[in-house]
Amino acid sequence: MIDTNSLGDDTSLGRQVLMGGQMLFVAFGALVLVPILTGLDPNVAFFTAGVGTLIFQLVTRRTVPIFLASSFAFIAPITFSVGQWGLPATMGGLMAAGFFYVLLSLIVRVRGSGFLYRLFPPVVVGPVIMVIGLGLAPTAISMANGTANPAINETTSVILAGVSLLSTLLVSTVAGGLLRLIPILCGVAAGYCTAVFMGVVDFTPMHEAAWVGLPNFSFPEYNINAILFLIPVAIAPAIEHIGDMLAISSVTGKKYLEKPGLQNTLLGDGLATSAAALFGGPPNTTYSEVTGAVMLTKAFNPKIMTWAAVFAIAVAFIGKVGGLLATIPTAVMGGIMILLFGSIAVVGLNTLIKAQVDLGKPRNLVIVSIVLVFGIGNMALSFGDFTLQGISLCAITAVLLNLLLPHAEKEDRFQSMEVKS
Repeated sequence: MIDTNSLGDDTSLGRQVLMGGQMLFVAFGALVLVPILTGLDPNVAFFTAGVGTLIFQLVTRRTVPIFLASSFAFIAPITFSVGQWGLPATMGGLMAAGFFYVLLSLIVRVRGSGFLYRLFPPVVVGPVIMVIGLGLAPTAISMANGTANPAINETTSVILAGVSLLSTLLVSTVAGGLLRLIPILCGVAAGYCTAVFMGVVDFTPMHEAAWVGLPNFSFPEYNINAILFLIPVAIAPAIEHIGDMLAISSVTGKKYLEKPGLQNTLLGDGLATSAAALFGGPPNTTYSEVTGAVMLTKAFNPKIMTWAAVFAIAVAFIGKVGGLLATIPTAVMGGIMILLFGSIAVVGLNTLIKAQVDLGKPRNLVIVSIVLVFGIGNMALSFGDFTLQGISLCAITAVLLNLLLPHAEKEDRFQSMEVKS
């Protein structure tokens, strides 16, 4: 890694440019996972992440040093929606999810941030996040053991998955510095090199890809079923957004929930998500990997993220990048997914623990239990041609149960997270 300290402070143009490229490198591994796993074009994901970041900066007046890309909460819903209604209808649903963020920002602007904490307390958010991870567990296993890609035999698939998983674990627990921020990228690289050595990588997609060309943009269509299915999925990332804003505030020592304000950061996320869907890219939201990089490098200047966005847009027009990513064997990604999806479930569990949600109280036990069983059991409710299931059903169920079941005053609130005027 280049020593950025030799270029002076982050007010110099040279350092801003270099650190912008460094930020994109840190975010690279996680940025491309969502499009790879959902069948979207990685080049489009680069383009929409860059554009989304610039939109976010415009809305927040370039005050927050953050880079935007897709939340893993959308992996399973996008996959299901594309299979059920097609890519254009899915993009229409994701545009509507972006407008849901915009609606939340307007509510916060009028009623204050406390409204969100009352509507989405830990007892609601925790189990929904757990379902996201646990519901994806079968997908991870099928990728790792070769079921998802019969072209590579089971033994080879397990070896590749094991190498990528072990490499990711070692980097995330033993490595230091910026290397520790890119365990996914390191794991994919180790698994990919092993796959090349074993002769199971098909380089055809990379050979066929042009060096320079337009990303494979696709445009939305509006299908009410896809829209109603995908809007509730935005609940979990919306709450995660608050956590990301608190984290980056802690790192930089600034109160971003007050200035530019949660209403503006949510608005930026929403407009960025809708803009991404307009071009066929995955939804945009704040990104925890970049928060870690900001903490380590002390890159508190938002202009650095502007350069990261510019580089992301430039990479989008390099066709060989998408071609190379298309050659990664499914089993390599499967090893990463075992850790990643498990980690998502743990985040949900930790949400309950940190908020000290008392599961001995019948009200809390009912909400968590029903949401987990609905999610893991793949419960579905049909209304004519419309079917509600997965994360959408779980999120709606959790919110409704929390609103309808009686509880003690101020029970299960994000008291420590509320913004004081």
